[in-house]
Amino acid sequence: MKVYIIGVGLIGGSMALDIKKIYSEVTIFGIDANEEFLEKALELNLIHQKATIETISEADFVILAIPVDVALVILPKILDVVTEKTLVLDVGSTKFPICEVVENHLNRRNFMATHPIAGTEFSGPTAAIENLFQDKTNIICEVEKTAFKLQEKGLELFKKLGMRIRYMEAKSHDKHIAYVSHLSHISSFMLGKTVIEKEKDERDIFDMAGSGFESTVRLAKSSPAMWTPIFNQNKKHVVNSLEEYILNLTKFKEYIENNDLESVFNEMKNTNRIKEILK
Repeated sequence: MKVYIIGVGLIGGSMALDIKKIYSEVTIFGIDANEEFLEKALELNLIHQKATIETISEADFVILAIPVDVALVILPKILDVVTEKTLVLDVGSTKFPICEVVENHLNRRNFMATHPIAGTEFSGPTAAIENLFQDKTNIICEVEKTAFKLQEKGLELFKKLGMRIRYMEAKSHDKHIAYVSHLSHISSFMLGKTVIEKEKDERDIFDMAGSGFESTVRLAKSSPAMWTPIFNQNKKHVVNSLEEYILNLTKFKEYIENNDLESVFNEMKNTNRIKEILK
């Protein structure tokens, strides 16, 4: 088996680690615009060798794990050269734009649009970890547009990675993910920004920061190079989610200003049910 991973960072590198465990007769090829990342991936034994897109026609799997704006450019070029045995997967956080860009490609049937809901706040090859995808959800969009035999091939891989599968329309995926992922990253970045700006005047503020602050701003460590194009591609839904979030923050601020402690209490009490949703 020949697996080409384009983007040897957290997601691509973690997939490489698990695929090597699952399939003994596999060669993992790495492609990345960052030569240092490729060298580090070799050093960490994430990949067996470096490669180029020109040799990708030999692949059984191509896993596209790069920023979503670059994926829009690279994916059609990959589909131009693959054979009928090759399954091309992307793992980006936005799905409608990438489905749209290859909608009329002659080899559209070789492509499966996926979004593994897995990751950490770290990036690059050193962030790769084993079993990252175990018991995680993988959302697949427009599965009916992928050739049936290649669907089976992809689903077998995801099963062996330990993933749960959920099917969703691309537009629905982008709407819902804006709330549960994209908004949480923005709020984390902006909380971190607020505290950093305050820290300029009050040097001991981080001495007072506890585990609550640390867990809330964890996502602010994420890669801006990855998240900026995500926010841009999903702009409509991200803006809508921000408007609703800002409205809730404004209301909560007004309750405190007006000493409306009953409303403060009820807002938090009503939100406590998220414990039941996420348990």
